[in-house]
Amino acid sequence: MDDFHDRAGEGGSQFAHLLEELELFGRRPFDDDLDPRPLPEGRLIEAATADAFDAMGASLADTRLEPELEELLWGFTNVFHRATERADRQLDSNELAQKRLQREQDGSEVKSVELETLIAEGRTMIERRDAMEAYREAFAEQFRHYFRKPWLPKSGSMLNRTAMTAAVIESREFVNDRRWTDAKLLLPPGERIYVSGGTDYMEHRTIWQVLDKVHSRHPAMVLIHGGSSKGAEHIASLWAGERKIPQVPFKPDFVKHNRASAPFKRNDRVIACMPRGIIIFPGGGIQDNLFDKARSAGIAIIDRRQR
Repeated sequence: MDDFHDRAGEGGSQFAHLLEELELFGRRPFDDDLDPRPLPEGRLIEAATADAFDAMGASLADTRLEPELEELLWGFTNVFHRATERADRQLDSNELAQKRLQREQDGSEVKSVELETLIAEGRTMIERRDAMEAYREAFAEQFRHYFRKPWLPKSGSMLNRTAMTAAVIESREFVNDRRWTDAKLLLPPGERIYVSGGTDYMEHRTIWQVLDKVHSRHPAMVLIHGGSSKGAEHIASLWAGERKIPQVPFKPDFVKHNRASAPFKRNDRVIACMPRGIIIFPGGGIQDNLFDKARSAGIAIIDRRQR
């Protein structure tokens, strides 16, 4: 390992050095002290990306690999696009952790320091996210220059914060506020309890017993479930109908998201509405994902999955 770093330090390019810095320090778990070093400067990012594109173009031009050049350079840009998405997901986890600690504040110095640390980490994450986005935009600009067409991700969207005008931000805030208000109107008042389980879990008696016990503790409960047509969530829906409990299905949005990601995006919506508690019956990866997110958000969980 030491020999490798010695050789990289002696013969590596400026761009390679920047990537090594990001790899060694930018993605490591936070220690007791935050990393005090500055982020790469904008002029260095632009110069490094131009050098990278020029080097790849020169090495593949007039060779049998030249037809692969566009796909390879698209992949260069995609590396930083994915890095930006990873940073956004880390920010989401940090935000949920801050909300949990806000609820847990008891006036003690320990809890206060923990929250202050999370805030500092969140600010650092924002800086790292913005730096990765700067790299992506620089690579995307080089891609447009070389191939006379814009760089676009194969899935998802590409948000460019440097192009966000005040009018755009105000408009998005208006839309988000309206959606939140509509969502609140659709949720009846009461203590929201979310139920999740697999479509092949058919233990009617167990599900009804658990729900009856929860209802006895929370008489004003509102049942939220995934809207499945069979399995644990369907049985929970039948229970709510029999007990005259208000219920709201949170079905995956297969129009907006693909079939693989829609249930996990639905889990995000569930966590965002901050239910009083979540009941998880045996299922699969969707339930495991929901458990992890609920635990990170500090939401009470009744875990009835088979061990």
